[in-house]
Parts: sequence; structure tokens; C-alpha cells
Amino acid sequence: MKFSKSSQLFLVSSIGLLVASLLAACSVATIDYVFVTSAPSSVTGQIYTFDADSESGALRSGPAAVSSGGIDPVAMAVTSDYANLYVANAGNSTTTGTVVHFTIGSNGVLTQQNDTITFSLNDAPVALAVNSAGTYLYVVSGTTSATLREYALSAGTISSATPVKQALTVSSHTLVPTGIAVLVNTSTVSGNGVYVTAYDQSASSGKIFGFTVGSTGALTPATGSPYAAGVKPSGIASTPTDLYLYVTDYANNQLIGYSILSTGQLNLLGGTATTATGDEPSALAIDPRGLFVYVSNAGEPSTVSAYGITLASGALTAVVNSIGNTDTKPVAIAVDPALGRFVFTANYLGSSLSGFRLNSTSGALTTTQGTPYTTPDPTALVIVPHGNHATQSVSP
Repeated sequence: MKFSKSSQLFLVSSIGLLVASLLAACSVATIDYVFVTSAPSSVTGQIYTFDADSESGALRSGPAAVSSGGIDPVAMAVTSDYANLYVANAGNSTTTGTVVHFTIGSNGVLTQQNDTITFSLNDAPVALAVNSAGTYLYVVSGTTSATLREYALSAGTISSATPVKQALTVSSHTLVPTGIAVLVNTSTVSGNGVYVTAYDQSASSGKIFGFTVGSTGALTPATGSPYAAGVKPSGIASTPTDLYLYVTDYANNQLIGYSILSTGQLNLLGGTATTATGDEPSALAIDPRGLFVYVSNAGEPSTVSAYGITLASGALTAVVNSIGNTDTKPVAIAVDPALGRFVFTANYLGSSLSGFRLNSTSGALTTTQGTPYTTPDPTALVIVPHGNHATQSVSP
């Protein structure tokens, strides 16, 4: 069959349009789902879902927002298979706090489950984490006292059995818990390790409580615990190899580094254990390759600062030209686990998210297209890979 010249031109044009359409479709492929909690005053919290573009990192609205299951959501955690999401709702003076379980659909849709944990009025949940095996959920709670609880998990479902419980105390002082980190590489610390940050209102000092986890889930304080952690620790994270742990000190504008021993004990890093940050560092995240630390600074100006990690020693060095400006008061930060090349902050007073592309070689940041992204009163965020993407990692 022969085609006329005009028909040939039409065919070529049509093929060109088809190819362009396919390329355009590829350019908006979702690489991650970004889940963000919103805490409007005295109103049931919400969880918003955004799709992150695989090429630009730009965010667009995903599935419809769902209720967080309580008032004032403050923290989230996901299982390592990215199938389950847990949300901590602090409640208020008349409403008890809760931890609510959601399953995560392959399309990013969240479905609330029936295994909610309820807390007393003076024991609001503050932070939570899941171990890499998906067998335990750890919840830190308290306003006038600090407590760590360990709940057994079965295929994501929270056990109704009485949890393992540890009071976090220093003499008769009042401790306010702020964060938690659970090690992911269980070969580093026998039985795995759990670390909780808190600050002492009476002595104006920060603490890290360290625990090892026995085969039955028993929590044993690590040698030397609790450890000094500046004045007001606000965020905590460990490297993917579980060799180093870092804590932000909100009061002293610094990042503190520790080495993790096989016994679970923490030692301040040799040399200069502290590194200056921006004003009022609120949270931190480590990229999945374990090469860079990113810190959200909630003061003025509101920024993200980046630091390179020396893998042999854990020492930090500020990344050149790495300061990224966010919207007002970033309170949470996360790095995407699918490609390890995008950083997002939740800006509470700015009612937005800020997005950055990270340079995988230098760690430097550039803003993503369309940032900031409107989100009412965001308080926490987590990122879940979408599709058949191998997550980035680093070997010990």
C-alpha cells in the first residue's frame, strides 16, 4: 500500500505527537508518595497525599485527604515494606491522644484499621518508629513524664497485648520526650537498638536514652544510658549502617554526633562532636546512601542545611553552597527513599511543603519546580516509594 505525500506527513506528525505524549507521560511518573499530617487547631487532623514526580521532584495532589483519626497529629512512621502507616495524634486538654494504623494501597490510598491505641490525657504520644523487621512499634509519650512503649506487630496489626514499657527518668526531674530512632542494620548492635531523646526542664539539659532489644522484645538500658545531648534535643537519626547517630540541639543551634558500639552504647564522636547549624534546628534526615545529613532550621531565616558524612569516622563537614531557603518554620524533614535525590520539609507557619533536589555527589540543594506546595498547618511527613523502584542504600 502506498501513501500520498500528505498522508506520509500526517503519519509522521501523528507518530511524533504519540512519542511526545509518551515522553510527557514519563516526565510526570510518580516516584514517591509523600504523606503529610495537618493539625488545624482543635479540629480533627488530616493526612494529605502528594505524588512526587520522578524527574523534577515536583509535588502534585494525590488521593483525597483522610482523617488522621484524632486531634493534633504530630508524628508518623511506616513499616520497611511500606505497607503500613502509623500516626500519632497528641490530642488536647479534653481529648486523649491516639496512635492510628493505616494500610497503604499501591495507589497511595490510606485505609484506617481497627487497632487504634488510646492514651490518657497526660500521656500524649510524641514520636514513634517501627523496627526494620516490622515486628515492633515503638511509641514515646508524655507531657509531665516520659515513657517508651513497645507494641508487638503482626503483619502490621498492633497487638492488643500489654506493651513492654520503660519509664524515662533522671532523678526526680521532669523530662519531655522529643524523638526516637530505631537502628535498621541489626548486625551492628546485638538484638538491635532503640534511642529516645528528651530534655530536662529542671536542669536545662538534653538526654538520649539507649536500649537494646532482646529476643523476646525485652528492653535493656545500654551501658552509660542516658547520654548527654546538649540542652534541648529536637531530632534524632542514625546512618543506614547504624555506625553513627546524630541529634539536633534546638537550643544551642548545633548537630551532635555519636558512634554506636556493638553493645548499643553511644560515644561522642572523636574530635569535634558538634557542628553548627542554622537557627533553631528542628529535625534531621539522612539520605539513604548514608552520605549526607539534612537539617531543617525553624528559626529566622528558615532554611535547610546540608552536611557530608565521613564514612570512616562519622565526622561532618558543611556542604558548600548547600543552604536552602524554606517557607516559614520547617518542623519536619525527609529524603525520598526511592532515588535518594529529593528533600522535603513541612513548614508549619508557612502552611506549605518545600522541595529540593540534592546533588548525589556533592549534597548541594536546588529547589524543585513549583515549590513551595500549599499544605495547611503541616506537622510531620513520611515518604513511600511507588512502583518497582529499588531503594537507595549503603553497605556497612
